[in-house]
Amino acid sequence: MLLADRPINVAILAVPEVTASALFGMLDLFASAGRDWSFLLSGVAGEQRMRPYVVAAEPAGFTAANGVWVRPDRGLAEAPVPDIVCVPDFFVVPGEPLGDRFNSEVAWLRACHSGGATMASACSGAVLLAEAGLLAGCEATIHWAYVASLARYPGVRVRAERSLVVTGAGGRIVMGGGGTSWQDMALYLIARHVGLTEARQVARTYMLDWHDYGQLPFASLLVAKQVDDAVIAQCQEWAAMNYSVAAPVAAMMHIAGLPERSFVRRFSKATGMSPLEYVHRLRLEEAKQMLETGDEPVEAVAAEVGYQDASFFGRLFRRRVGLTPAHYRRRFSSLRRALEK
Repeated sequence: MLLADRPINVAILAVPEVTASALFGMLDLFASAGRDWSFLLSGVAGEQRMRPYVVAAEPAGFTAANGVWVRPDRGLAEAPVPDIVCVPDFFVVPGEPLGDRFNSEVAWLRACHSGGATMASACSGAVLLAEAGLLAGCEATIHWAYVASLARYPGVRVRAERSLVVTGAGGRIVMGGGGTSWQDMALYLIARHVGLTEARQVARTYMLDWHDYGQLPFASLLVAKQVDDAVIAQCQEWAAMNYSVAAPVAAMMHIAGLPERSFVRRFSKATGMSPLEYVHRLRLEEAKQMLETGDEPVEAVAAEVGYQDASFFGRLFRRRVGLTPAHYRRRFSSLRRALEK
């Protein structure tokens, strides 16, 4: 559908820390809707149904996080009134408060939302929506490494396993998770505001796959965390080399020289998880590496990382990773196989 006989205005917000691939990738996908499929089949471009443009608080331009020069189309105050606002991912330290670094952008986002625009984010861009107060009481998704960044905002229910979340009153907030989930977000917006046929055409033009498995298969089960407790840090170092042994939690308790209740309490406080959960995550991360890089039977992988019961290993892997071990291998060992040819 066209709004007031014009293409749909899609404002893509850029900040100096922006990831250029997502910024310009969004620009390409939205501009393609209605235009490129016809060109591929007939040599004549079709009617462009969306008008994407880059906006920034620094309209003179800046260097993006990866060194690419970004020249915005408009400043925040001069930009056309958007029907859709997209916030690409940007490089900030996971868990670090934003302070007042993006005050101008946050105020602009609030104004756009109040004006009726559909708001969308990709990856860490969700933090700016939260900073603007738009996610209170809402489900949300973000890159798995930035869950703590989003969870610190009151009332936000983070669904880190999902690659796409539609939330807020009237579904006016659309969120892509991590990595290339911004492609899912863009295709959803094209389907919703232009049409499913056009979204499928854009997906076929760019050979895009829908991330129907969510983020779990791509996520690291262990996110690095500084541990100030020297005793627990010593146990972590031991576990990194000995996770496959029998009774690893009891062995760590012996190293720590602490009774069970005290050890579990200190370990959980330092790492954010119980000692047994920590061992499971170490084992499963190693299992993922083995499945990606080798051809050992799943039973052998299970035994190698410390699980004598292959059935238990399979159930645990499926629950934590989102795929069976065999399915994970098929999906993530293709690069290695291609290099071996």
